[in-house]
Amino acid sequence: MKVLILAGGYGSRLGNITDSIPKPMVEIGGKPIIWHIMKSYAHYGLTEFVLLTGYKSNVIKNYFVNYNYYNSHFTLDLKAHTTNFLTNVDEDWKVTILDTGLENLKGSRIKQSEPFIDDDINLITYGDGVCDIDINKLLAFHKSHGKTVTMTGVKPPSRFGELNLEGDRVASFEEKPQVSSAGYINGGYMVFNRSMYDKLLLDPNCDFEFGPLEELAKMGEVMVYKHDGFWECVDTERDLSYLNKLWNTNKATWKKW
Repeated sequence: MKVLILAGGYGSRLGNITDSIPKPMVEIGGKPIIWHIMKSYAHYGLTEFVLLTGYKSNVIKNYFVNYNYYNSHFTLDLKAHTTNFLTNVDEDWKVTILDTGLENLKGSRIKQSEPFIDDDINLITYGDGVCDIDINKLLAFHKSHGKTVTMTGVKPPSRFGELNLEGDRVASFEEKPQVSSAGYINGGYMVFNRSMYDKLLLDPNCDFEFGPLEELAKMGEVMVYKHDGFWECVDTERDLSYLNKLWNTNKATWKKW
């Protein structure tokens, strides 16, 4: 199984922070949020990633090409042109980085990953949200119902779109309502069968949630795994400050590694 991470958006609501870096590279505790997401999946043995980049793709490419430099102490012998890394980097990740276009919508970005996917069941999430979800339980739930897509339902503030549910089945989507006390929104951390690609197009205007997922939901092919634990995404500077505060006070419940 591979983990797809949507990492191509502008992150314009973060203001000057994303003038020089893409949103998935904003830092929590000195590490990019995409690193936190990948560490969470790797904790459950999922170590093959496909990063769907766009805006400032080169920043993400540079980070992973030079991963040892960014995450190690090292001695550089300028005369001998040698580098001796003094810190052991434990990650056994395989990272595929795709530049999926500057303006492409998410459905188009995901469709571009199809040639790199071998297994029938894979995972996908957004590059700006952390969660303390048990990935093993999420996968078990997906395999139990036999539908095409499982999304993780979470309960955040009301600025997000809400999922209208019939039991554990997603019946429809509602764009940014006032979320009720029982309301869930799509928090990412999704699982999908390879057949989902049939609903996606390479067309840059192919969206994901509004269009393909709506169609699959009408067919009864989208289920929700309800997660009542921690979830937060970096949408504004306030969100970023909050997550850094949790990290710095050892209250980052998504840190399971």
